Amino acid sequence: MTAKTNIAAAVDVGSSYTRAVICSLENGCLEYRGAGIVASSGITRSRITDRVTISAAILRCVQMAEREAGVQLETITVGCGGTTIRGANTRSRIETGRPREIEQRDVDRAFERAARVQLPEDRVLLQLCPQDFVMDDRAGYRDPRKMIAAMMEAHAHVITVGSQEHALLLQAVHQAHLAVDETVFEGIAACYAAVEPEDRREGLALLDIGQHSSELVVYYGDALQLAATIAVSGDHFTRDLSHYLRIQYDDALLVKEQYGSASASTTAENSYVELPVPDGREMRETGRRALNEVIEMRAVELFRLVRTELVRVGMERALAGGIVITGGGARMHGICDAAEQVLDCPARIGLPFGIRHWPEELDCPSWSTVAGLTMYSARLRSRSEAPKNSAGILARILR
Repeated sequence: MTAKTNIAAAVDVGSSYTRAVICSLENGCLEYRGAGIVASSGITRSRITDRVTISAAILRCVQMAEREAGVQLETITVGCGGTTIRGANTRSRIETGRPREIEQRDVDRAFERAARVQLPEDRVLLQLCPQDFVMDDRAGYRDPRKMIAAMMEAHAHVITVGSQEHALLLQAVHQAHLAVDETVFEGIAACYAAVEPEDRREGLALLDIGQHSSELVVYYGDALQLAATIAVSGDHFTRDLSHYLRIQYDDALLVKEQYGSASASTTAENSYVELPVPDGREMRETGRRALNEVIEMRAVELFRLVRTELVRVGMERALAGGIVITGGGARMHGICDAAEQVLDCPARIGLPFGIRHWPEELDCPSWSTVAGLTMYSARLRSRSEAPKNSAGILARILR
């Protein structure tokens, strides 16, 4: 616990809550040490609108985790998501001039070229995820190093984010007196914590439903095939109920959490819900089934958008592993039923696992992202070949 390199820490900056987790890495095992959670604001439509407020939330959250863990942090790994995230498949080709053994520097050069193709001036590279390699026109290689070839083609999925949003996030963390080890796409982080690597090989999608954005990642054969942001999020469900029931947004949120379901067919016709009303007003009630039909319509729209993304990369019938749902929206009753109905594949809730002594009260899909970020932080610290301060694209390559 005294060595700084033994501490892995991460922060998930959300629209509703900011979460932090601290773990220790000992003998290859990640062990829980502390966590913090505070209500946050300063993010509107998944974009940072008040950096000072976000920074204050990060500071309070980290201080809570530090008190429980008994350590003081200097650096953290931070999640990045929102509507400015873009993912795209890319490729690059290099020729060695003659058949020779492929070295690490050849792989690095290929990825550098691949990233530049998808990197306009207003965007920042977040992650570069290798898919496979083609060696002398022979496809399907996962690791080309030490193979003999005169030509190598690298295929990868590049994830980028708006440079302004990324800069604001880093500034908020720095203002909280912390340095950033790495910024990681939140969908990838949630998948780190909630999905076994072997479960991704036959095709699997993960949808992280947040308040103002939903992040989607799709894997097949160990390789990331898609990273995207879906326009529908938890906020849409709440606003639908607010308009339909003609109640305040906070009251609609309460009704959604207590009585809502994304599967209206399982709700009894004679079930009614008493609606919150201001003092002095007459009591109002509504049919619970009608309420859930509103939620179900929005859930169907969400998963139809997911299906559209799957069709775009040819994965609509390839999810043998199904879809895993995390984030605050995963707590909604019936959300898996809606996913299975639209996508025609198995669906389950993704809970964080893989961290020893993880508290039972944090065994919730809302904590999957920050748990995965902490795992990624531990991975960074255990990689001797890539120092945490290494510059350029290679620090962002996921192997």
